[in-house]
Amino acid sequence: MATETAPARRFGSGLQPLNQRYHRAALSLFLLIVVAHWAEHIAQAIQIYALGWPVKDARGVLGMPFPWLVTSEWMHYGYALIMLAGFILLRSGFVGRSKAWWNAALLIQVWHHFEHLLLLLQAVTGNNIAGRPVPTSIIQLLIPRVELHLFYNAIVFMPMVVAMLLHRRPRDSEQGRMLCTCAVHAKR
Repeated sequence: MATETAPARRFGSGLQPLNQRYHRAALSLFLLIVVAHWAEHIAQAIQIYALGWPVKDARGVLGMPFPWLVTSEWMHYGYALIMLAGFILLRSGFVGRSKAWWNAALLIQVWHHFEHLLLLLQAVTGNNIAGRPVPTSIIQLLIPRVELHLFYNAIVFMPMVVAMLLHRRPRDSEQGRMLCTCAVHAKR
């Protein structure tokens, strides 16, 4: 049994401060990044559905001064990778119910990351799936890209928020296993 946990301990040992003393700060930074990304998608949706802009002109907030951001598969993939890394790196700080919700968000983000990797590979090689003129993800064959990314961000964000709320307000049995001070009533 010790051989099963030893590699995990070695991997996680360098992350102990991140998931203990700095867990609250790291989660706050991660949440800020996620909310900023959400704001971009929401701004784009408002531009399309409320303002009636054509999809090609709806670029969110940052995409207005930097239009290449919207079409850069490298940028979108980089964000998906940052999200995946954040979920993995911050995971060991969670326990109990909050960890189950965090794991749900992580699993969804694994798929979301795969879809962005697929888009990036198509952009790099010029070989798009299904003969499409632009890089296309698997689910994008069924759902348009703008709506799909709103959906993906929603289904990753919801369990992530539930995890963070449960983490801040753990049951007594869960708080006893927490190594960070994220709980609202934790000693600092």
